[in-house]
Amino acid sequence: MEKIPTTLIPGDGIGPEIVKATLKVLDALESPFEWEEQLAGVAAETVCGDPLPEKTLNSIRRTKLALKGPLTTPVGSGFRSINVRLREEFELFANVRPARTFLQGGRFENVDIVLIRENLEGLYVGVEHYIPIADDPKAVAEATGIITRYGCTRFVEFAFNWAIKNKRKKVIIVHKANILKKLTGLFLEIAMEVGKKYEGQLEIEERIVDNCAMQLVLNPNQFDVLMTTNMFGDILSDEIAGLVGGLGLAPAANIGKDASIFEAVHGSAPDIAGKKIANPTALMLASALMLDHVSEADKATRLREAIDAQLTSGEGLTGDLGGTVNTMEFADNIIARL
Repeated sequence: MEKIPTTLIPGDGIGPEIVKATLKVLDALESPFEWEEQLAGVAAETVCGDPLPEKTLNSIRRTKLALKGPLTTPVGSGFRSINVRLREEFELFANVRPARTFLQGGRFENVDIVLIRENLEGLYVGVEHYIPIADDPKAVAEATGIITRYGCTRFVEFAFNWAIKNKRKKVIIVHKANILKKLTGLFLEIAMEVGKKYEGQLEIEERIVDNCAMQLVLNPNQFDVLMTTNMFGDILSDEIAGLVGGLGLAPAANIGKDASIFEAVHGSAPDIAGKKIANPTALMLASALMLDHVSEADKATRLREAIDAQLTSGEGLTGDLGGTVNTMEFADNIIARL
């Protein structure tokens, strides 16, 4: 089998533990990845004095592919989010986040939603400042959202094409153009305009974000693919993960112009780091997305089916899913299912 050079970032907190479990499963699956381990986040700052070393960036530039464990972002101070910096550095303009029902006995059954989020624009560009008044240096906080025709067009074309390639039937464009008439109005205008090229291949609708959020918790089965802007996507994707059991089951693919990075959506959970109890499912599902990305669909399907079988069995699960096994024991259970 021809090996595919791939950057591996273990991450912070529980990252190294869930990465180790995921690699064990990928080895059993005989995946094609040849790992090149690099550091980022707190681990990199501790070792290298830089939370995103040039060596790590060079590795991703060379491989154009990375699997990343969760990274810690300091709250309120400290270094800027490495996840955001990676998105900017490699123009990771599309974020694909599937959510599917695995566990039985939840509030909803047969949920199968994919949210595709624009990853670089909107309010998350971080253009903000304070305006001082009199003796108050923080009298006013002001932020600017930016949406470009080029960025929107590139993103919505990717989202529509992804939906067709993955045999989805319906795409809903989520926006707030009734209030943010120019910022999200431009996004809606471009998405509907580009969508005309896909008539007959996809059913395309638009929906205001607050109504979409309510409808998701009333009847998530009405949704197939959601396409939306950066901040709305960030919020709705976590809501969707909650419908199927939480962030421990939520993978993500960050697709870019020159590279793609795959990750678990959840954080680094430093409170349980080293206890060997973390749930590696989200990162395993992210690695399945990565297998799809490199045209190893058969292996991706085998991995998802093994995870599905294990989770639906209700046995041999980690503590967050109501079980008693540790991280590596869970990986061994997945391997037995392969």
